Amino acid sequence: MIGRAVSIELCWDIPIPKSLEQTQGWVLCTMQRHGRELVNMLWRILGNEQDVCDAYQDTFLKLAHHEHGCKPKNVKAYVFRSASNIAISILRHKLAENKSSPGIIAKSNTSCPASELDTRYLMETLRASLAELPDHFRDVVALHDLGDLSYEQVGKILGITAATARVYRCKAVQLLASLMRNEKGEHVTVCGS
Repeated sequence: MIGRAVSIELCWDIPIPKSLEQTQGWVLCTMQRHGRELVNMLWRILGNEQDVCDAYQDTFLKLAHHEHGCKPKNVKAYVFRSASNIAISILRHKLAENKSSPGIIAKSNTSCPASELDTRYLMETLRASLAELPDHFRDVVALHDLGDLSYEQVGKILGITAATARVYRCKAVQLLASLMRNEKGEHVTVCGS
């Protein structure tokens, strides 16, 4: 991941020309300030270099065109929420493609423990399950667990209290466990979701 981040890191060290400072230089400043954190979060959600680059680019294009180039009140919140929404949209699109082409992610029919612990399959299952979470749960998991933000920061971004963010995360983890069990063929319901 470090080697892959180097190519993206180049845009963080670009000096901002004075002509841009007066128009939308704040977008480049935002990229420099929050780019690394954002790339880390996107890698954890997507796990694919091309998807991370697409989501990163779409996030900053969306920021640059926010209300005809006006700067949002809380830029960090806007960027992280936009990025997580874009990443989840990419996951949902891939999930829809996988459902229409059943042979792409083949589930192993053997009961061999090695095949059950296939990391790639588990990651794809987790990503697919994450895309199925209700928005408020998914946002908290994406920002807290994948974006490494504190509950206080998550609460600020989502407009909820830190305690509510903790509760949402707890319920999201329970629901993710249930969704992943259902993927394996076990039928378990989660109370309170």
